Amino acid sequence: MKVIFLKDVKGKGKKGEIKDVPDGYARNYLLKNNLALEASQGNMKSLEKKKESEERQAEQEFEDAKKLKDELEEKTVELSAKAGEGGRLFGAVTSKQIAEQLKKDGYKVDKRKIDLSEPIRALGYTNVNLKLHPKVTAVIKVHVAEA
Repeated sequence: MKVIFLKDVKGKGKKGEIKDVPDGYARNYLLKNNLALEASQGNMKSLEKKKESEERQAEQEFEDAKKLKDELEEKTVELSAKAGEGGRLFGAVTSKQIAEQLKKDGYKVDKRKIDLSEPIRALGYTNVNLKLHPKVTAVIKVHVAEA
């Protein structure tokens, strides 16, 4: 029996694949547990439409990430912190603080997308990478001023 896998099944197939499996295995396990659908004409068409819409959505996300990159690279994130002698900060500026400031400025960026190898511990300008999409990385300027 030909089936379309709805989820990954170890040793049998991955999501979206169409494979021939034994009838009993398909009826008693795959179809019963909603892991696969029978590969009928209607199910094949719906699979194609689903793949097309996923491709369009992925392309739209990529375009949105490129636009956001262009906007963010022109911007400087302004933060203030208490500092001691020589421009050393008491504490540090973390990715969470950068994400909160971006949110205040109207940009929704998750703090986990901010690639900060170690927190900023000095006054001045620092370039920080933002991973907006697997293929799009923006570099923003963070300016830490004395409070």
